[in-house]
Amino acid sequence: MKKTDLAKSDAKKLMGQMGPKGGNFGAASAAAPDRRAQRERERALGLVPFAVKLDSELAGRLQQLAREGDGDMNQLVADLLRQGLAAK
Repeated sequence: MKKTDLAKSDAKKLMGQMGPKGGNFGAASAAAPDRRAQRERERALGLVPFAVKLDSELAGRLQQLAREGDGDMNQLVADLLRQGLAAK
């Protein structure tokens, strides 16, 4: 192994990018969520992805409120939006 290849290998080990974590490859890949199926379930529920950019202070407050509640950020934001829109 060349010196540069060894350095690359060491860097990958440090970054945790060498192979799957915690066992053999087949078990790790089977545990990964099926994103397509998840999108279909969400679409059936009428959920639509909605991305916004927030400043870090506001995002932090939302995360804190989600932790204090049931921990579901999606539901928290939906509830807050409903309350805000109802007040208009």
